[in-house]
Amino acid sequence: MDRPEGRPVTAPVAEIAGVGKTFGGLHALLDVSFTVEPGEILGIIGPNGAGKTALINTITGFYRADTGSIRFGGRDITRLSMHGIGRLGIARSFQNIRLFQRMSALENVMTASQAYARAPFRALFSIGRRKAEIERALGFLDAVELADKADLQASALSYGDARRLEIARALATEPHLLLLDEPAAGMNERESAALVQDIARLRARIDAIVLIEHDMSVVRALADRLLALDAGRLIASGTPAAVLRHPRVIQAYLGEDEDEKEGDALVGDS
Repeated sequence: MDRPEGRPVTAPVAEIAGVGKTFGGLHALLDVSFTVEPGEILGIIGPNGAGKTALINTITGFYRADTGSIRFGGRDITRLSMHGIGRLGIARSFQNIRLFQRMSALENVMTASQAYARAPFRALFSIGRRKAEIERALGFLDAVELADKADLQASALSYGDARRLEIARALATEPHLLLLDEPAAGMNERESAALVQDIARLRARIDAIVLIEHDMSVVRALADRLLALDAGRLIASGTPAAVLRHPRVIQAYLGEDEDEKEGDALVGDS
């Protein structure tokens, strides 16, 4: 599978500046600013309710930012629709797996492709006859080591494979920026290790990856740079080692009264 053509050439890939989002007076995001640099895997961590998924939803247009701006490839996308943003080259996975359970893995990927998005009925009814599209979809499945399960129904896949299929569906949109929302959630140690290898391979095909994850072993293995959120605010940024040992990050996860030993258990040896 070749890297898509026409990729953004400006740096950074994305710029989030002063973004805020409020629901009924509650700040889901408050003055969040950062960049996503070319070629990097940017990790985002934080306790439950920190605003991580709200951030992805706002970048992808599922939510509309109340304040601030979002730029992608040098273009302001703050007010674009979710579909408009997707067509520009931003794709995501979800915390909760979203697959067509009665379709095969191959069909799931093909229905996520750009060709299907442009002409869904034609793509759907000719799905078994379009050799080039089938081969392309198999390439996306191969990228997450699922090519040998192309004919299996999504409902027959293991939990780990279903999560990887969702990543393959995101790849089928030919993104420049891939946002992964807790891709290792619910995986066992073996599945998480395989996922790390998959994502590491993907970085050569995509301008940048943003990874939201609770599994710190996955974060340490993949993230070049790390951001930490708490209560909608950005509280730390830097190398994974520095952020995971930051006092405000440890406090956000464990609370002020937890002892240092518990803090060390969170950050581990970095």
